Amino acid sequence: MNLNREKPLARQYHQPIHYLDRHACTSVVSAIRYYLSGAGQNDLVIVCIGTDRSTGDALGPLVGTQLESFLLPEAAIYGTLENPVHAVNLQETLSTIKVSYRRPFIIAVDACLGQQQNIGKICVSEGPVLPGAGVNKKLEPVGNINITGVVNVSGFMEYSVLQSTRLSIVINLSKVISKSLVRAILSRDHANLFSRFKSNY
Repeated sequence: MNLNREKPLARQYHQPIHYLDRHACTSVVSAIRYYLSGAGQNDLVIVCIGTDRSTGDALGPLVGTQLESFLLPEAAIYGTLENPVHAVNLQETLSTIKVSYRRPFIIAVDACLGQQQNIGKICVSEGPVLPGAGVNKKLEPVGNINITGVVNVSGFMEYSVLQSTRLSIVINLSKVISKSLVRAILSRDHANLFSRFKSNY
């Protein structure tokens, strides 16, 4: 299992917001755009961590699968329901990314466990996510920035909690996160295209 405990790893541009909040997508898009502004024209890689064998840990693969359907230009997607990125192949995946891209800007997407009142909230933070921290696994940190969704409560029998997580929460979180990523990335691509256009004239 690759599950990150809910805790701030670095400075946050925005406060975590619930997926049911009517401003959820706008807030998440704004945060992603803020961090993407530091990516320049570096290759964009999205690593969606998790497995479809556990309801609570399926957030990443669901986001990855939804992103694939959009055929985003200039964005590589790793981690889908068909080909998940999890504890067994995470190191191999990161090694592949390192040799495939010169200076990739990596966005990590993962599920996390947190307090009861924070279930359903989405957070965009600077710095890497720590996959497996919620179930006491030490895996390599992933990402220049990370997007996490709180899927259930932490602190007791995490593996069982993951298995009993409501699928509706995970699916709804994945929809907001994937939609926000698409909007933020398309606006970045348009900005980069305009910048290249201006430099040629």
